[in-house]
Amino acid sequence: MPLSPIATSLLFLFSLASSLSGDSPLKPLLLRLPPPLPTLRPSRSYRCPQSRLKAKRLEPAVYERRCLFVSIEFAENLDEKKIVKVFIEENYLANWIQALFNSLPPEDYKDGVLVLGGDGRYFNREAAQIIIKIAAGNGVGKILVGKEGIMSTPAVSAVIRKQKANGGFIMSASHNPGGPEYDWGIKFNYSSGQPAPETITDKIYGNTLSISEIKMVDIPDIDLSCLGVTTYGNFSVEVVDPVSDYLELLENVFDFQLIKGLLSRSDFRFTFDAMHAVTGAYAKPIFVDKLGASPDSISNGVPLEDFGHGHPDPNLTYAKDLVNIMYGVNGPDFGAASDGDGDRNMILGRSFFVTPSDSVAIIAANAQEAIPYFQSGPKGLARSMPTSGALDRVAEKLTLPFFEVPTGWKFFGNLMDAGKLSICGEESFGTGSDHIREKDGIWAVLAWLSIIAYRNKDKKPGEKLASVADVVKEHWATYGRNFFSRYDYEECESEGANKMIEYLRDLVSKSKAGEKYGNYALQFADDFSYTDPVDGSVASKQGVRFVFTDGSRIIYRLSGTGSAGATVRIYIEQFEPDVSKHEMDAQAALKPLIDLALSLSKLKDFTGREKPTVIT
Repeated sequence: MPLSPIATSLLFLFSLASSLSGDSPLKPLLLRLPPPLPTLRPSRSYRCPQSRLKAKRLEPAVYERRCLFVSIEFAENLDEKKIVKVFIEENYLANWIQALFNSLPPEDYKDGVLVLGGDGRYFNREAAQIIIKIAAGNGVGKILVGKEGIMSTPAVSAVIRKQKANGGFIMSASHNPGGPEYDWGIKFNYSSGQPAPETITDKIYGNTLSISEIKMVDIPDIDLSCLGVTTYGNFSVEVVDPVSDYLELLENVFDFQLIKGLLSRSDFRFTFDAMHAVTGAYAKPIFVDKLGASPDSISNGVPLEDFGHGHPDPNLTYAKDLVNIMYGVNGPDFGAASDGDGDRNMILGRSFFVTPSDSVAIIAANAQEAIPYFQSGPKGLARSMPTSGALDRVAEKLTLPFFEVPTGWKFFGNLMDAGKLSICGEESFGTGSDHIREKDGIWAVLAWLSIIAYRNKDKKPGEKLASVADVVKEHWATYGRNFFSRYDYEECESEGANKMIEYLRDLVSKSKAGEKYGNYALQFADDFSYTDPVDGSVASKQGVRFVFTDGSRIIYRLSGTGSAGATVRIYIEQFEPDVSKHEMDAQAALKPLIDLALSLSKLKDFTGREKPTVIT
């Protein structure tokens, strides 16, 4: 099969036909780009000026070393919004992949098995071929790649764990838009299925600045459209069903017969919006074929390279089609959506939105009775620092260990590997458990369906069913309600956003307990720092917090997973024990605190922004 133009321009592959026969090992070449390109022979290494291979230099403050999702980090330094075009530049992706292998101990990949998958976005097919050839050049024994290059982030984690792989590549820019003008990204997960630790990501960053060779082999592009094994010498590529291992795991976690009983009821209507993203490949096999949902309950169920010109972020703004359906006349009883790579989720009842902070708390409170995997009870609970304190109250009532961690799923993974944690979540629509080491959008949907099914398992036709709203309001009556909202100001100028955070850090340094902020008295203010109880590592400057004596909180963070500017996030929370006030609109209940958050930060002065892009 001929190379695609993009793959050819990136790789400059050399003929190694003599290495492809029999069982003889593949012989990688150390690729260079000397102009003009001479006649090349397999036995030689070709060198060219390092600058032709070197990744664009990044300032340490720009490169976010905590993760391997790279599109925002590169884009900020290059002032480049069309990030896919950056990855298509000569050797750009190849540099990063080689830098990764240079950063890993050889025993972590030599003759080993790596998993490869992605969310189906533009450039994934070409990138998969690049990754496969460099993996072969570095001595990897086998690649397990999802059919058509498709495999959700949670499924990659599941496959790594089941197949005892050494790790895996995930080609995704998460919930950000796809297409030639938008985002592309990649990350690496380790043998436990969790994102690579900071020690590795730091090494990758350093290696991208000094890389001098790329090891790859010349093999034909793999046909990703057909299941099966292709072997070249001592290297093989297996194209696998991206659903089967993941589905098998979910069947061991949940009572599928219980859920099927709910979805087959004539008085219960379900809808799932895959947002033309990766869960479109999973929705029919799981919800329709296994659980008996109607085929027309799946919307936007075909993964597309540009997500149907949409923004695959399951929130009230970008999943507006689903929101309109759920809040329409005689809307379905249950609605859900997932994001680009399938690790996030949004849960809705009829004319009712479940905040992610409430969602993880309610799953935790009901897990033991409704989900077989937790029949012995959760080991512990955890949330990211900006997430509301609703989960804290469940942990307290159930006398379970509880952890507050920085934003980033790897912090949960350490606790899971140590046997300290079962259920966790982030306010950014990420929820999951220790069945894998990533957040899991479909898992969260099945958890909620399990809770609703369990509440209604004895209801006869014609009897009123317990609804999503009923479950949430009952939870509030038991635990109190944590009113919560997040204001996102996307694509702010980085300079102004950073100055605002520095201004807030200066306020924190001068703050004193008992100081009055309007009607609120300060309990403490800080820039959140976390010491991992498992490995002792410290993560500092994780978000500026103002915590008041009544439990109210205001939190400020900068975030970047898109390819343009910085996103300022403001989190506002207030606890309300009074049941008579639980059905207040969150924006109305939080208005005094929201006004304080905006005035305290001087956001408009620093960023020029008057309104948020997204309100959650």
